[in-house]
Amino acid sequence: MSVKIRLQRHGKKGKPYYWIVAADARSKRDGKYLEKLGAYNPNTNPATIELDVDGAVKWLQNGAQPTDTAKAILSYKGALLKNHLAGGVRKGALTEEQAEAKFAAWLEEKAGKVDAKSQNLAKAEAEAKAKALEAEKAANEARMAANAPVEEEAAEEVAEEATAEDAPAVEAEATKEEE
Repeated sequence: MSVKIRLQRHGKKGKPYYWIVAADARSKRDGKYLEKLGAYNPNTNPATIELDVDGAVKWLQNGAQPTDTAKAILSYKGALLKNHLAGGVRKGALTEEQAEAKFAAWLEEKAGKVDAKSQNLAKAEAEAKAKALEAEKAANEARMAANAPVEEEAAEEVAEEATAEDAPAVEAEATKEEE
């Protein structure tokens, strides 16, 4: 039986969510599988990947062939590196402790890169919000400047009308006082 490590699609239309599974190569894409190894959510940035690295290494050592996408995911999470180091231990090129130390160092480096990307994304988002706020402030000021002369003219017209209406009343009062 030929075993593949591949993605099994779940989620709704337009929002895919994948399980990483070891399945018989002849089974359907979303059909029966032998073991669920993890999950992959491409909807987040950076993509969320949960993977049982030891289970994936076990399947790789037993001859499972990953698909192209699954191979990229396994490489990203370090399963292929761990399989490579396990091969070196079997051949006697490394000891188990050396292999674990190399894998741990690689995981540290990878975690630093992912954190840096997350921080850069958060920083870019904050800068985009600040630019949008500045643009909105400028648009509001331009709108206020365009409306200000119209408001001043309207205020002057109201003042002129009020003085014109008050003038006869003031003249009438003045004539009453004279009498």
